[in-house]
This record gives sequence, C-alpha cells and structure tokens, in this order.
Amino acid sequence: MTASCTRALWLPSAALVCSLALLSGCSDSGSSGSGSSGRGKASTAQAAQAVAPAADGGDLQSDYQKVIKDVLPSVVQIQAGGDLGSGVVYDGKGHIVTNAHVVGDAKTLEVTTANSESPLTARLVYSYPEQDLAVVKLDRVPDGLRAAAFGDSAKVRVGQIVLAMGSPLGLSSSVTQGIVSATGRTVSEGGGDGEAGVTIPNMVQTSAAINPGNSGGALVDLDSRVIGIPTLAAIDPSLGNSAAPGIGFAIPASMVRTVADQIIKDGKVTDSGRAALGITGRTVVDDSMQPAGVAVVEVRSGGAADKAGIEPGDVITQLGDTSITTITSLSEALAADKPGQKTSVTITRDGSAKTVDVTLGEQ
Repeated sequence: MTASCTRALWLPSAALVCSLALLSGCSDSGSSGSGSSGRGKASTAQAAQAVAPAADGGDLQSDYQKVIKDVLPSVVQIQAGGDLGSGVVYDGKGHIVTNAHVVGDAKTLEVTTANSESPLTARLVYSYPEQDLAVVKLDRVPDGLRAAAFGDSAKVRVGQIVLAMGSPLGLSSSVTQGIVSATGRTVSEGGGDGEAGVTIPNMVQTSAAINPGNSGGALVDLDSRVIGIPTLAAIDPSLGNSAAPGIGFAIPASMVRTVADQIIKDGKVTDSGRAALGITGRTVVDDSMQPAGVAVVEVRSGGAADKAGIEPGDVITQLGDTSITTITSLSEALAADKPGQKTSVTITRDGSAKTVDVTLGEQ
C-alpha cells in the first residue's frame, strides 16, 4: 500500500473483466517525496497548463481555464494527523465537505485554503463512514472564502468532460482532466477477516486521474459545478498494485448535498436512505473453502431481521433474487434497495433452508 490511509477495495464481481482492487485517493503526508515545497504551492496557472488541450482546441482550453478560475479557489487541502487529503468549501460559514477516510479518527484538523498563507484550524462536525463523507468546520472563516456550486447528479452523462481538482501526492491546486466513463457504479470496500466494508452505490466513474491525496476534492463539469467528490482510484493487483489508468470513482453531488445538509442542520445523518437488515454478519465458507453465505452473528433488537424472525447462527444465502455468498455481496444487494422496501431473505438454519419476508430498515 502506498500510504497509511490506503484501503483495499473491490468492484462488484459482475462488473469485472479482470480482478481490480481500488485504492482510496488519500495520501500519507510524508509519502510524496516532494517535501514541504511540494504542498500548497502549485498555482492556478500551473494547473491550467497541466490540462491544456491541443493547439486546435482553443475554445476548449478557454473553457478549462474558466472552470479552474471559478472552482479551484473552493478546493482546500486537509491535514488529519499524518494523512493528507482534499476538501470542498460547502458554504460561506466555513463548512467543508470531504471523505470520511480523509478525516479518519481526527477531531481537529488543519486546512489550507486558496487564500491562506498558513493552515487554518478546523474541527470535525460529523463523519459518516457508511457513505465515506464528512463535514468539518473552520474555526475562523477567512476573508474571500468561496463556496463551490454543486450540480445535479441526474444530469450527469457518460462522455461529459470533467476536471478533477485536489492535492494528489500533496501537490495542492492540481487539476487533471477526463470524461465521465460511467454512472451508477456500486463500489465495495473489503473489510478483511470476513467483516463488512463500506459499499457506496451510484458512484460516478471517470477517466480523470485520481491519485492519493485527491480524496475529498472536486470532480467538476464545464459549467463550473461540482458533480462529485473523488474518492477511489483503481489499481491492478496483477501488476503489483500499480494504478489502473483512467478508472476513478466519485460520490455523486446529490448524495453529497443530502448528507452534508443533514450534518450541518442536525449534527448527524438523520435519513441515510440506505437499506439495512439490522444484523452483524461474517462470511462463511463451505467444505471446499468457497464463500457460501453470511452467518448472522448478532441481530439488532427491533430491526428488520429481528422482526422477520432471523436469529444468530442463521446463514443468509439469498436476498430477493440475489444470491448471497459474502458479506460484500450482501452489502451490494442492500445498496440497491431502499428502507421500507419489502423483500425476501433465504436462510439456512440447522441444515434446512427457509425463506422469510422482510421489510428493510435503515442503516
């Protein structure tokens, strides 16, 4: 792994042509090799040069430079302990949205804005790892702080030109360019030891380079609107975990607004929109050591599974029409459903299969 905050993640197996792991786009502050001079010094003009198209694309070049001028001042660098990431100014009150994995366990952070010569202190408002989002707030709002404009995720289209802005490898105010490669991707993080990781639905896939340190930054369209928060970049284990070029993922803007607005208003997420069974589970294997389902370790009292009669020791093998073999496949199946939705769960209990009806709860 390239940095202390790196996490190994996997795409849903149905979407794979070859095995790909995903790498969180955050960076260890000591890993860039560029020293302190490599952080916080890249100018907007340098960033524009980095994404300048061919000479016959003068109009497009002007569009790029306008977007960079509009949005880059709203993208900040965040230092959380020894880890480094990015963030986006959400409003004029000093709220900044970023990834939960950028914040980690930190309660106080250092934020370098476009207009600050030295880092500003900030505190964590709330972290929501289930969607890998967090909001922090500056202790002092500097003059000229500019909030970014967020777009409508429903209007994002494959082929749309986008720019990714952040602090890859500690190089602040960096910009890369690409297109929206796909929408509606579900990406899951393996938790290890059979435990569940984070599953994030409806991600925007982009060919814009996403490197360690880009996490929490901005994926921006040519209307100068943030359409996503870059979070993950693909790596290829067959090449020694080297980067798989042109495969990055961003949390869609509409989800970012939904989560951030709740955190700012209530200090927490009150309506996640994420379906849950209300269990703690782990992957189990069969006699051939192949994944064979999810063993229920604990059932939350009053939760969906509890009301349906699911008990500790049961093994979940199917949710609705989806076969369940691992805790990750269960998380991915739930990510496609909504709280309050009725479905069926097939379990194995004492060697016999049983199907029960479940009304899904909320995570």
